[in-house]
Amino acid sequence: MTNFSTNKPETLELTPHPAGGLLAFYLSQYPDNVGRKIEEIWQWDYQKLGGVHNYIQWLFPLLEKSRFNSEAPVLTEPVIAAFRSSNELQKRLGTSFLVLLNYYGLECEDKEGKIKILKSAQYPQRKKAWINPKNHNYLRITRILTSLTLLGLKNHAKAFLSCLEEIYQEDGVNIGIDTYTYWKNALKSSPN
Repeated sequence: MTNFSTNKPETLELTPHPAGGLLAFYLSQYPDNVGRKIEEIWQWDYQKLGGVHNYIQWLFPLLEKSRFNSEAPVLTEPVIAAFRSSNELQKRLGTSFLVLLNYYGLECEDKEGKIKILKSAQYPQRKKAWINPKNHNYLRITRILTSLTLLGLKNHAKAFLSCLEEIYQEDGVNIGIDTYTYWKNALKSSPN
């Protein structure tokens, strides 16, 4: 609400959502800890997606607390169960995934339930933003693979890893065996 008696807008004080911030954030019922709704993040340009570092933990949460964003949510069994059982949450997680794939110059093909991640026409240009030694996006990719696996989109994670294996064959010197090993191990996060 705007205060019409001054030229200053009111500041919104955010408090933890009583029903669980992550689910409310993903369903666009509540913003993240700095006031951003999920749809806003989905609309960001490449510069913002690459340069802002406190949103990825909201889009792709994990079981452990983030070292980079202590305010980000941590997955719990009830939240994992909600994601796995809700078509709406699965769809919205898929949208988050597509946003990051686009940032990396990749795209998702879904033919009759068979998921494949491919290089897009923008890949040659986009890879310059993330394929170089010790790039922070390698950690993001590990997070994405792990989160997709935990939250029920393991087929998407497998397809992403398959594409990453191809990229590693081409650019392994810039990616490194340690990063590649983390990527492969990320799919072991869940028994399914």
